[in-house]
Amino acid sequence: MECFLLAIMAYDRFLAISKPLHYPLIMNNNVCIWMVVGVWASAFLMAVIPVLVTPIHFCGHNVVNHFTCELQVLFKLSCSHILVKEILMFASGVLVLFLPFGFIVLSYFRIAVAVLRIHSVEARLKAFSTCGSHLTVVIIYYGTAMFMYMRPHSQSSQDEDKIISVLYGVVTPMLNPLIYTLRNKDVKDALKKVVKGKKLV
Repeated sequence: MECFLLAIMAYDRFLAISKPLHYPLIMNNNVCIWMVVGVWASAFLMAVIPVLVTPIHFCGHNVVNHFTCELQVLFKLSCSHILVKEILMFASGVLVLFLPFGFIVLSYFRIAVAVLRIHSVEARLKAFSTCGSHLTVVIIYYGTAMFMYMRPHSQSSQDEDKIISVLYGVVTPMLNPLIYTLRNKDVKDALKKVVKGKKLV
């Protein structure tokens, strides 16, 4: 779901920068609601269909040596044939990771073209600051998620998998509020006062 949301946010940034006068008409409440419903439905289907198509059978110990119930860890515990499951997981990884990421890259390329057409330096900086926080989250999230899901499982160690899953599953969502609020002028001013040792009030 986060992958699709980040792609929609990139599209939102693109519209806000390249078509500011048409933005309220294009991104109205109905469009936003349908986008969110589409994201939730797509994420639900992408999670449920592989489980229903190829159920996993376990034998022996069922202790998951991980922080969360990741598919790679479940595959290691499975005693059934997992080649079809791994192919399905790779295909869903392409759909969930690479397609939205490609859309984000295309959106930011078009944003860069639109920003370079702006003559005012101040307006350019404002446009880049609008995108900076989102781009930071995209790099952190997609970097760790692609490394986790798109590499061969034979090369992965359990400790490495645990660290990476914590990065994209816990650290990134914790950093999101900090990254997005640092764009706010009041937050920046308060942070400067704290660093300089002044009282906030």
